[in-house]
Amino acid sequence: MHALNFYSPIADQLRSGRKTATIRLGDKSAKYRKGMVVQVLVGTRYSPREKVFDAVIDKVDVKSLQELSPREIEHDNPEIRRAEDMAHFLGQLYNRPVSPDATVTVIRFSEIRG
Repeated sequence: MHALNFYSPIADQLRSGRKTATIRLGDKSAKYRKGMVVQVLVGTRYSPREKVFDAVIDKVDVKSLQELSPREIEHDNPEIRRAEDMAHFLGQLYNRPVSPDATVTVIRFSEIRG
C-alpha cells in the first residue's frame, strides 16, 4: 500500500480536515493516481510513524510552482497563499532552493471514514 507521509506538526491539520492536499516537489503522477487508496501517516524519516487515516486520492495535477492557485496552496497549507511563500516552504522541507518554475505535483485526497 502507498502512503502519504507528513511531518508531525501537520497532524492536527489533517485530523481537523483543514489539510486536504499535499504539494510535492517533482512529477509524482506515476506513483499516485486518482482513485488510489493510501495511508496518511505522520512522523519523521527513519522514525516510527503514526497512521492518521486511510484516504482516497481525488485528483493528481502536475504543474509548475508558479502555476499554483492560491486555493491549491491553501489546501496544502492553510497558512500560505502565495507561490513565492510555497517555494520557500518547500525549500525548507526538501533542504534545497526551489525556483518558481520547479515542477510540483498537487495531490488532493479525502479521508475514508468507517
